[in-house]
Order: sequence, then structure tokens, then C-alpha cells
Amino acid sequence: MAGQTTLLDRWGRPILRKTLTEEVAAATLGGVRSPLAGYPADGLNPVRLAQILREADAGDPLRYLELAETIEERDPHYLGVISTRKRSVSQIDVTVEAASDAPKDAEIAEMIRDWLSRDELTDELFDVLDAVGKGVSFTEILWDTSEGQWRPARLEWRDPRWFRPGRVDLRSPMMIDDAGQDVPLPAGKFIHGLIRAKSGLPIRAGLARIAAWSWMFKAFTQRDWAIFTQTYGQPLRLGKWAPGASEADKETLFRAVANIAGDCAAIIPESMSIDFVETQSVGSSMDLYERRADWLDRQISKAVLGQTTTTDAVSGGHAVSKEHRQVQEDIERADAKALAGSLNQDLIRTWVQLEYGPQERYPRLIIARPEAEDLKQLAESLGVLVPLGLRVAESEVRDRFGLSDPKPSERLLGQTTAPTGEPPEDKDKPKPEEPEARAPEDAKDKEGVDLQQASLGAPDPGRDLGDRLGQSAGADIAPMIDTLGTMLDAAGSLEELRAMILTAWPALDVSALAGHLEQGLLTADLAGRVAVADEADDDT
Repeated sequence: MAGQTTLLDRWGRPILRKTLTEEVAAATLGGVRSPLAGYPADGLNPVRLAQILREADAGDPLRYLELAETIEERDPHYLGVISTRKRSVSQIDVTVEAASDAPKDAEIAEMIRDWLSRDELTDELFDVLDAVGKGVSFTEILWDTSEGQWRPARLEWRDPRWFRPGRVDLRSPMMIDDAGQDVPLPAGKFIHGLIRAKSGLPIRAGLARIAAWSWMFKAFTQRDWAIFTQTYGQPLRLGKWAPGASEADKETLFRAVANIAGDCAAIIPESMSIDFVETQSVGSSMDLYERRADWLDRQISKAVLGQTTTTDAVSGGHAVSKEHRQVQEDIERADAKALAGSLNQDLIRTWVQLEYGPQERYPRLIIARPEAEDLKQLAESLGVLVPLGLRVAESEVRDRFGLSDPKPSERLLGQTTAPTGEPPEDKDKPKPEEPEARAPEDAKDKEGVDLQQASLGAPDPGRDLGDRLGQSAGADIAPMIDTLGTMLDAAGSLEELRAMILTAWPALDVSALAGHLEQGLLTADLAGRVAVADEADDDT
């Protein structure tokens, strides 16, 4: 635990430990921070909407934030796309990058990883992402010090109506205190979420500002559509009376016509009649309202998700859907980086300072989906490079493919006999020489060259080292050369030749060739040492 060192937040303000243990932004029904909200969307028109937005621009965003909340409640389409954008990020696994490989930094990173395993984290991140719609969000950090440690107990969403931008720059976040005055946010107590749909003032960067206009116009369309449907969607009820009907008979007929839609039953004198006249041209008029509402929904989809294919049925098939999904992934990555930035600045940095004191470097939260890897291309590359001598660890390949290490008792792919706990012995494979057999005093290579003699300065001068190595390995690679020659004659293209090679040697054993190379390198090394020794003797 660190001592009482003065700690600073990202704005350079001192962090007061006493303030951190208090809940400073809880709702109170009779206080300034009331959970009850107004409904400025009722009877909204262009003039009122413009006034609401101007108030927010001037530093009083109360009615704008209430409108943003109402739009999410009343427009299913906007709620669907904004929730999709927030949930796609809040459910990404969060990883921790330690500040360094030092034991202390590894300990700090492990502490954060343990906290991130909480089930509540997804909902808490979803609340921080409220900034996607409103431009800003405020999440209070409730600290746990029950055992002398500093640890975030939970992250509590706070209504953005209880905060205002600073009057000086309209950017600095301010909290409304119990007296109704604007005060700076207590250092180390809040995660200030900020996700911009556009550059400019934070309160003007939220998607709700754009969605407000489309929502209002769609509300007009839906209202007119409802009136039209009620008026023309039902057949016209036309009552007829016989000549000489009295006023009482006419009133009886009118009541029957007026009530027949709701009651679906009526009685009239035999001399009267009721006809139902249907309008034949209503369909095209109703399509106008539907097309307008759908068009406005597509504009919302473009603003929130950057595309329409994942929310609306459009032509273009799979190719267009794939391209639009890539656009949505770009937005997802941007949101994830913005969220991680807010958490690193306001939560992780403060937490590490409280628990360990100021650090030169701090761990980082990383919110990102793992990049997809082309495993097919990897497998094809290994099939070409490994037979050529590339040394690759099996464990690394298994990790890339997500495969576990096989147990000794498990049957392996390509294995034709029951497992016995030991790998089957290849009778055709030459056994490697024991280390004792290659000792300098009695070791001889396959060509009969005495390595001890070579070390004493008497290598065979009549044979080149490369020739001797080729002859040494010739017995092992001669069958392959013959087969490769046949393949070259039969193949019509490089791709076809490659397929033949992979089919003929899917798991080529190069241990024998590697042994020859090892012996050749050893011989070359000894010959070089002898040559240097001879030159030294000549000089003396």
C-alpha cells in the first residue's frame, strides 16, 4: 500500500481519499438529483426542437438529455441499432497489458485481470457506452476499502442530467451539487465517457442530436398514417332511409351507422338499409407513409451503424452484407478504443496510484476482438516450408489452430494402429548414431573419413567437402530426386506440381538429411580449426 502521497487525476486535480469512500452522486427524490424526468418530446415540433438544441449548445443540456432518453424509449428502431452498437463493444473480452515484465508490474496486471473477471462488468461497460447516444456519460466509481485495500466495488451509472459542461469552455464536466451549483467532478470518483460521432463540443457529438430530427419527422408520419388508416382503412358506412321517414327513424339509422364499427351489430327498420363502400385507391396512399417511415429508419441505421444491411433488407446479397459488416466493425473498433481510453485514464490509473502509488508507466486495458487468421494459408505455407528444413515448434502450431496436445493413449490422425503410449517405430528410418559413436577418437563419417585424422591436420585433400556431403546424403534423397523428376514431367503447372509434392510427402521426415548436414558442418568446423593451426605453425 502506498503512503499518503499526493495523487493527481488526468486533469491534474488532487485525489482526496476521504472523498473516494463517499457516494457523491446518488439520486434523491426530493433533491436536486431527482430520478423523475420531464418529457419534452410530447408535442414536439421543429421550433421546439431547435430551442432544445440551442439550450444544450449554451450549456444547459437538461431538456436535450431528457429528449434523448425519450427517443430511445419510443422508437424501437433507434433503440435496436443503438443497443446493437453498445452491446457489440461491451461484450468484447477485456485484456490487460502489463507496463513491463518486471515482477511488480506483472502483479499489478494480475490484480486488474482478477477484477475484470466479474460478471457485472458487461452491464457496467454498457452503461459507460451511454455516451454513444448522448455524447457523454458519467459513471461513479464506488471504492471498496473493507480490508485496507483499494478496489472498485462497482461502477454505478449516473443520470447525465445531473451534470453540465463548464460555463467557461463548455467542455469540462461539472457536477450539480446539493445546492444546485456547478462544481468540478471529485477527482478519482467518475469515469467520464466521451464518444464522438463528430468533432466539436461533447454535448453536440452524440448520435441522439442527429436522431432527434429523424425521430420527429417519423412521428409526424406515423401520426398521419394512423389518422389515414382510421379514416380510410375501414369501409364507408352509408345509411339509406325510405321516402317519408320520420326524424326518429333517421336518428335510429344514424346511431346504427355510427355504432356498427364498434359494436359490429345494429337493428334498423326493414325500410332502411346500410351499405359499406370500400375505397379502391387506399393501398398506394398507405404505401407512401410506410416508405417514408422506412426511409427515415434507414437514415438512422446509417448514422448509428454506418450501414443498413444488418438492420434492413436490401438488395445486393452476401457481398454487400460482407462489406457493410466491415463498416460496422470499423465503428466497433473505434468505440472500443474510446472506451478503453476512458477506463485507463479514469479508473486504472487512479486504482494503481491508490494501491501502489504513482508509477512511471501504468498497465493498459485493451478492448479488441482477436484478428482472424487465415489458417488455410498457414497450413499450406507449413506444407512447403517444413519439408525444406524450416523448424517449427508443434506447440506453436497447435496454439494457432486451437488444438490441444494429444494424450499418449489417444489415437492420432493418420495413425493406423492402436496407440501404445509410444510413437510407432519407422523401420526404414536410419537410426541416429549414439553420441559415443561420434567421439573424436573413434568416429568415422559414412565415407570412411577419419574425423580424428582430420582434427590432426590430415583431411582428405582429393575430395571437396560439398561432394562428400552430397555422396553422404545421396542414398537418402536419391529416391526423392527420381520421384521429383517424374512429377516434373507429368505436372502441367507449378500449382499442380506443388499439389503432387504435398500428396507424396505430407509429413516428410528430414531427420536423416539433418544428420548428414550436422556431420558435414562438424567436419567443416574441424577442417577449419586444423587449417588455422597449420597456419600458426608455419608462422612460428
